[in-house]
Amino acid sequence: MTFDEFEKISSKQWKQKIQFELDGKEFNSTLVWKSIEGVNVKPFYHFDADAESVSIEHRAKDWKIGHSIYVQNEKAANQKAKQCLNHGAECLYFVFPHSNFSFSILLEGINFSEITLYFEPLFLQEILLTKFKAFFSNQPHSIYCLNDPIGHLGRHGNWYHNRTKDLDIVGQNLKKLNQCKSVISVDTALYQNAGADMIQQLAFGLAHANEYLNLFSGTAFKTIVFKLAIGGNYFFEIAKLQALRLLWQSLMQNHDMNIDCHIISTPSKRNKTVYDFNNNLLRTTTEIMSAALGNSDVIINTPYDALYKRTNNFSDRLALNQLLILKNESYLNAVANPAEGAYYIESLTKHFATQALKMFKIIEQEGGFLNQLKSGAIQKKISMQAQKEQQRYDSNEEVLVGIHKQSNLQQFMKSQVELYPFLKQNPRKTLIQPIIEKRIADSIEKQRLDHE
Repeated sequence: MTFDEFEKISSKQWKQKIQFELDGKEFNSTLVWKSIEGVNVKPFYHFDADAESVSIEHRAKDWKIGHSIYVQNEKAANQKAKQCLNHGAECLYFVFPHSNFSFSILLEGINFSEITLYFEPLFLQEILLTKFKAFFSNQPHSIYCLNDPIGHLGRHGNWYHNRTKDLDIVGQNLKKLNQCKSVISVDTALYQNAGADMIQQLAFGLAHANEYLNLFSGTAFKTIVFKLAIGGNYFFEIAKLQALRLLWQSLMQNHDMNIDCHIISTPSKRNKTVYDFNNNLLRTTTEIMSAALGNSDVIINTPYDALYKRTNNFSDRLALNQLLILKNESYLNAVANPAEGAYYIESLTKHFATQALKMFKIIEQEGGFLNQLKSGAIQKKISMQAQKEQQRYDSNEEVLVGIHKQSNLQQFMKSQVELYPFLKQNPRKTLIQPIIEKRIADSIEKQRLDHE
C-alpha cells in the first residue's frame, strides 16, 4: 500500500478532531501561544494553509566550521590558528585590535590558498589596504576583509574618524581590494544581543546593508557578509536565517543586482550565564544546530565559559568539537535544505520575511537606516523590545534554567571570574546613542556575585 491510497485529511478535519479531544476547552486559548514577535504559533501546520513552498535561489552548499582568534600577538595567534586547524577548523576568523601586525608572522606555515580567511579590523585605516596588497597581491587566496563603519557607529556611538573619512576608506577598499570576496560586512548580531526581536533584526540588517548599496552605488560588489547571532528559539532561528535569504533575494531584484549574501552565524550572548555555566553548552548546541539547518555559510561557536574566563584550550576544543560532532557524526551538512517542506518552518519564514519587509520599507520612507540611527529611533525600538523581553523573564513567564528556575544557590563563582561579565558603564561623549548589548541574566548575576 502506498501513501496515495490513504484518504487525504484536510486541516479543517484535523482541527475538528483536536477540538473534540479537548473535551470542551477552547482551541485557541488552550493550544495556540504567542511569541514575543507577535507570532501566533499553532499546534499543527498543514499544506492546506501553507501549500506554497519557500523558494530561495541561493543556499549554502556546505557550511564551514570557523574559529575566531583575537590577534593581540601575531606569534601567539599563529600558534592558535595552527592548533585550531589541526583540531578540525575549516576557516579562520581573525580579529585585529590594532594595525601594528605582520601578515607574514600571523600566517606563517598556514596554507591559506586552501582555507578561507576572514579579517575583522577593529579600526579603519589606510595602512590595512597597503599591508594587504603587499602580502596577498601575488598569492592565491580566499579572503574576506570585513569593514562595517555603520555597525561601529551603532555599537560605539561614533564613527572611527568621521562619516566622510570612514566611507572614503571603505570606498577605496572596495575599488582596490578587488581580489577579496568581500570588504563589506553587516553586524546584525549587535541587534540580537541588545534585545531586538527577530523581525527587527531582519529589518535593521536589511536596511543597514541597503545603506551600503546606496552609498557605494556604481561600485562593483561581489558579496556582503552578514554576521548573525542565533538565539535559543530553535525553529524560529532556522526560519530567521531562511527569511534573511528571502529578503536579500527581494532586495537584489529591486536593485537589479546579483550580490551574494554570505552568512556567518554565532551563538547569541543574550541568553548565556555565568552561574550554572554548563548550561551554556546545551544552549550553544541548539543554536549552532539552528545555524546549520538554516543554511549558514560559516558557523563559529562560542566557548561555554567565554563570558567570564580567558581563552583556554579546553573550552576552545569543546566549542570546536560541538561543531565537528554535528557535521561529522550527525550529518547536518549532508542535506542541502533539511528544513524544506516543514510547514511550520516555512510558515514562520514567510511571516518573518513579510513583517521585516514592511518594517524595512518604513525605515526607508523615513530617511533610511543612518537617519534612523541618528534620530535614535532604532535604539528606542530595540530598547523597548529588550525591556519587554526582560519583563517576561523577570516575571518567570520565560525562564533561564539555573537562573530563574532550578538555580544552585550553593554555587560560588567569584573566585573563577577572570573577565568582567556584566554591562560596563563608560560614559563618554558620542555622536549618537550607542546600541548596548546586555544579557538577560546580567542584573541578577551581578547582584548575586556582589553578595557572595
